[in-house]
Amino acid sequence: MITSAEFQELALSFEGVSQQGHFDRQSFKVRRNFATLAADGQSANLLLSPEEQQMKCEFHAESFAPVANKWGERGWTVVQFAAVDPDILKLALKEAWRNGAKK
Repeated sequence: MITSAEFQELALSFEGVSQQGHFDRQSFKVRRNFATLAADGQSANLLLSPEEQQMKCEFHAESFAPVANKWGERGWTVVQFAAVDPDILKLALKEAWRNGAKK
């Protein structure tokens, strides 16, 4: 299991990332937001491509699910910290960072 503090540290370790408030969450941004940390510290939303989202949700259904609205159709994906393997989360967060860095 990963903690919210570990998630924040990992998200901020990527080049060019800033952290700021985003409604009741903390957001992590490079060119655009690529991750938001839930206020309860138990999950985060990641900016994945629809293809990346499909793979994560198919192979790691206990950890990943589409956000339950139109943002989910665009690739935004919820990851549950209690269920996710730390190495899988690191890979997904790196994919999200790359997506946030694209022009």
